[in-house]
Amino acid sequence: MNPKSAKKHLAKRRREKARRAKRWRQSPGRRRAPSGGRRALVFCSKAIAFVFVATLVLVAPWRWIPPPTSAFMLRAAVVDGFEVDRRWVPYERISPHLALCVVASEDQKFPDHRGFDVDQIWKATQERGRTRGASTISQQVAKNLYLWPGRSLLRKGIEAYFTVWIEQLWPKRRILEVYLNVAEFGPGVFGAGAASERFFGRPASQLELREAATLAAVLPNPKKLSAARPSEYVRGRADEIRRTALALGSRYVAGL
Repeated sequence: MNPKSAKKHLAKRRREKARRAKRWRQSPGRRRAPSGGRRALVFCSKAIAFVFVATLVLVAPWRWIPPPTSAFMLRAAVVDGFEVDRRWVPYERISPHLALCVVASEDQKFPDHRGFDVDQIWKATQERGRTRGASTISQQVAKNLYLWPGRSLLRKGIEAYFTVWIEQLWPKRRILEVYLNVAEFGPGVFGAGAASERFFGRPASQLELREAATLAAVLPNPKKLSAARPSEYVRGRADEIRRTALALGSRYVAGL
């Protein structure tokens, strides 16, 4: 093939290639390259789906299975160096006095709210020097199971997120059961079973009202307040909790 013919052949191939490219661009069924906005939307959708599935895996099983540990137990063992003492006790084997005293002390609206006590949250934002927070039992379960101590907005936001899931997936009785088994009652002492044996030498099912009120009194700060050697403050707080529990009556938590 002479140079002139080769040049014409090359030009013909280029024109044919250009026509094919034009037809492909104009094809209605061709797959367009995703734009930046579309890629961001796909990424966000996948991230949301991942978070949804991960949260479901983290929360749903404990409706039926006792949690093997909690974030606070791990912190007590790894960071604080405590030998963790805990044993799971089913709700029906925990003294009704303790369930009632904990609700009387920590969250009197527990049977009725959906995870948050809006009135207490509002009061907490208005009162300076408030010594007690506005966290419900549901929020405390979320914090103890998954999070770390502190009051940052990030931690509070994650706590609220898990609280919504817990309230949606667990019945109230289960929430209280888990709380009574993961709450810290003393340095390294978690749950009603360990606390009742350690401090009163009896199983959780045999706790009397006075003992239950004492355990509830130390919940806000179990590393400084002692149920074994209650201070004047703890004794006074326990008396207040006992009176509140009697006023509420045993039926207050019986229907959970």
